[in-house]
Amino acid sequence: MKIVIVGDGKVGSALTVQLAKEGHDVVVIDSNKLVLAEAQQSLDVNVVHGNGATIRVQNQAGVEESDLLIAATSADETNLLCCITAHKLGCAHTIARVRDPEYYNQLYDWKDELGLSMMINPELSTASEIFRLLQYPSFLRRDTFAKGRVEIVEVELKSDSPLDGCMLYDFIKRVKVQVLVCAVQRENQVYIPDGGFQLRAGDRLHVTAPSSNLAKLIRNLGITQRKIRDVMIIGGSRIAFYLATELLKNGVGVKLIEKDTARCDELSDLLPKATVIHGDGSDRNVLDTEGLAQTDAVVTLTDFDEENLIISMYANFLGIYKVITKINRTEFNEVLTGKGIDCAVSPKDLCCSGIVRYVRAMGNRKGGSVTALHRIVEDRVEALEFQIGRNQPYLGQPLMKLRLKPGTLIACINRRAKTIIPSGGDTIEAGDSVIVVAAADRAIQNFSDIFAD
Repeated sequence: MKIVIVGDGKVGSALTVQLAKEGHDVVVIDSNKLVLAEAQQSLDVNVVHGNGATIRVQNQAGVEESDLLIAATSADETNLLCCITAHKLGCAHTIARVRDPEYYNQLYDWKDELGLSMMINPELSTASEIFRLLQYPSFLRRDTFAKGRVEIVEVELKSDSPLDGCMLYDFIKRVKVQVLVCAVQRENQVYIPDGGFQLRAGDRLHVTAPSSNLAKLIRNLGITQRKIRDVMIIGGSRIAFYLATELLKNGVGVKLIEKDTARCDELSDLLPKATVIHGDGSDRNVLDTEGLAQTDAVVTLTDFDEENLIISMYANFLGIYKVITKINRTEFNEVLTGKGIDCAVSPKDLCCSGIVRYVRAMGNRKGGSVTALHRIVEDRVEALEFQIGRNQPYLGQPLMKLRLKPGTLIACINRRAKTIIPSGGDTIEAGDSVIVVAAADRAIQNFSDIFAD
């Protein structure tokens, strides 16, 4: 497909890399000649210099002949105008990054009138992800499928785990709940395991489970689960506002530390039930004075990765039960493992995953269409949900008779609100939603792509 990306910042450049890698014809528009030259040289994509909201520049980029325009500049107004212009020029699909909560809420019902196929709010997505992690703090990550009925959760096997040495074909007998281990990270290696795989202490397991079984899974794994009653948020960003709003609505106490006086006053008005502290959240004395050691959970949301990392490491050093770190630059994620940074979220990655899912669904012409996409195991594995259509050659055949490509796994089948953790005798039927786990470098576009035939 031909895709035009307006804005070559963090989100725009990440999208350019991913979509170019998947074989799309990508054109990048930006007003900065230096970043365009770098993109053209490193990725071999077409570039156009100028204001992406103008008809002249969009005509230069060939927007009228494009399948999709993605507006990811730093200004919501520019993104919206880009999409309106593209729609008028005949581009059928447009996606706008909209960060301001007032704009996002106001415009959601006007999407069709404005020609918007999709709006994405990285801050709101990140706050929702953090809130879900705080609901089950024993998990290092949670990804949702099948309208919330199924999840893939990440959990670490501790040195005293009863599952140390367990073979995967005995896993369900041990945990006594219907789940499936779909990926394992062991040090720097990633495995999509079969039944003969042996678990070891220190492994990070990615487990597919019905949402209703999560509490039972934690209990049977012997993991201590504690309810989060109060959270300290470092940094008064939009993510902090969204997160604090959700936590307060659910009866969780919030203490928010922000060093900008004007932003403190604004947050105090917006969040009257929260305790808003004017102070430097990267200052150890401030953290100690405000009771960091006594809080249940800490979420670091400053604008600087370095500050978030240092504060999180200190919180882990103090033994805080749950520590969540916002990171923008994810290139060095593997270096952070075991350094006191166990649970990290990236607004950029969440935003990109949502857009890539939409692009793959657009490009679908056979098999089943992509309805959800999450990158797991440090972005080295993809978990995709497909909606299965009719008249496909694999329908009704037992899974044991289907030949899948190596490193590919069918993790779950959802059929009329029933969740099936599949075995060899199960089948895929029209109307099912199916979760597939595969190495990220495969870039699966259609459900048919998973078969060796």
